[in-house]
Amino acid sequence: MFMPETQLVESSGRLVPGKKQFFVELLLALVLSRLPYISLPFHWLESYFHELSHGIAAIISGGVVSHIRLFPDGSGLCFSQGGWPVLIGFSGYTGAALWGALLFLMSCLRSGIRQSYLALGIVVLLTLLLWARDILSIAIMASLAVLFLLPLKLTYNTLLRGSLRLVALIVMLNALASPAVLLGLGQRGDASLLADLTMIPSVIWVMLWFAVGLGALYLCWRVIVFNAPRKVNSAKTSGN
Repeated sequence: MFMPETQLVESSGRLVPGKKQFFVELLLALVLSRLPYISLPFHWLESYFHELSHGIAAIISGGVVSHIRLFPDGSGLCFSQGGWPVLIGFSGYTGAALWGALLFLMSCLRSGIRQSYLALGIVVLLTLLLWARDILSIAIMASLAVLFLLPLKLTYNTLLRGSLRLVALIVMLNALASPAVLLGLGQRGDASLLADLTMIPSVIWVMLWFAVGLGALYLCWRVIVFNAPRKVNSAKTSGN
């Protein structure tokens, strides 16, 4: 995914939210990500980015992606052959957090917010065409494509930016919460796979994923701080 080389706005609250607004949106994202039914599309989105990241890691390390499956409960699987298993296994939760940070940065660009939604919708549709094989996965990916393409009918860019920021924060929060669930449950997953491959305990991998998720949120916070309006001290001069 490429991001246009445009500057972030320096001081306009309409493009980059203020510190208080950021925390309000973060709290709203936390609530929405925990509500029954309403949170489901966002869990699908985090799962989609998780499995897509597995697929990208497989391809860049010399492997081939067979297909991706997404399930109604928000879980998913990426089937691949070849590639570097450690990179592929680590990339899921890492990639989801980084995708969330990328969405947040895209919402803060000076121009091109509609193009960002369009590009994201096209990426989902391409994934559907290339790697979706079963009806459920096709339906879920089609729903996610609509999630990005339908807002293009909105006339206010401010609303588009706010919606994309909210989606980005929910994706990052879900990426933070998902690996934490692995602790103490003893279930097979990416952490167990990496532990078998590297002899490094599962808890270490979970902690690394958690650190990446926190780092992604911190990056968004730094964008807010960097673009916050700065007070200008005016010096008074007195004439003789």
